[in-house]
Amino acid sequence: MSLDFRLSVLDQSPIPEGSTGSDALHNTLDLARLADQLGYVRYWVAEHHGTPGLASAAPEVLIGPIASATERIRVGSGGIMLPHYSPFKVAETFSALSGLYPGRIDLGLGRAPGTDGLTMFALQRDRREASPDDFPQQLAELLGYLDATLPADHPFARLAGTLPGLPERPEPWLLGSSPQSAIWAAELGLPYSFADFINPGGAEIAALYRQNFKDSEAHPVPVVSAAVWAICAETTEEAQRLAASARMSFRLLRQGKLIPVPPPEKAQRFLDQQDGGESPAPVPGRDRRAVIGDPDKVREGIEQVARDYGAQEVMVVTITYDHAARRRSYELIAEAFGLSSATGAGTSATVP
Repeated sequence: MSLDFRLSVLDQSPIPEGSTGSDALHNTLDLARLADQLGYVRYWVAEHHGTPGLASAAPEVLIGPIASATERIRVGSGGIMLPHYSPFKVAETFSALSGLYPGRIDLGLGRAPGTDGLTMFALQRDRREASPDDFPQQLAELLGYLDATLPADHPFARLAGTLPGLPERPEPWLLGSSPQSAIWAAELGLPYSFADFINPGGAEIAALYRQNFKDSEAHPVPVVSAAVWAICAETTEEAQRLAASARMSFRLLRQGKLIPVPPPEKAQRFLDQQDGGESPAPVPGRDRRAVIGDPDKVREGIEQVARDYGAQEVMVVTITYDHAARRRSYELIAEAFGLSSATGAGTSATVP
């Protein structure tokens, strides 16, 4: 099957109830190996802090083991939440990863904290006052290190030549779910990954990015990917059953309660009590898109996401209680799009 877009994975390393963070991290390695075998284009790991339900606190730590455990797939951050970090340290870290795994490392960058305000404060090195909101300056400095484009009179200009992985460099992406992120990505000529699973109304934002895009040496044309929630099973009924776990988790998240991913049966009982017999809400909430169903239905839903965004790539985000069900979901999606029998289609397109 010939695809007009490519398929990738965004992994948040879910922690099932009764399991451990260590188990979740090993599940991430297992899923990455599977995604590599199935023909997905890239595998990104998220950044979330202070939650019992996700083990994805340190994408920069996970990327190396994932790249080592795989052969072809690109590996990266989805993303690094730059306000927590020194731009130079991020540049050094991803330069080293690029040196170890040439041509395979992506640096997805975001502005959101990936946590609540108190945990964000705990992440600060200097707690005398809140960190400044200076993301554009941080981003410019980081790109200056990676591209060696800091002005000669910049106090840190010489440091660009000391990055440990040179001459290899990571591929920067800007992540976002708002118009402001689209404007920054367009002005800087960066590829743009939109979080449809956070804001399903992003088609106009992606269009804004394309309209304002300023071509760069690395990217003469705009590049859009969209990350969407999806759960696939042999039947739509089974997919809906599996989705109950994420529905409960997100229902409680909206109430400020963080939990490990519950079993589907427990989650369905909770939802039945909450909804009073109403029809089930989509994952992750009533105001967000989710693609849930059998392979035909999920393929149709993912294709619709690609059309909505004019995306060259769709990243699939899946959370289930059972790791085997999550593996099977990605297998069925790969089969539905013909990735297993046509891996080359996932590696020959022009999207970086």
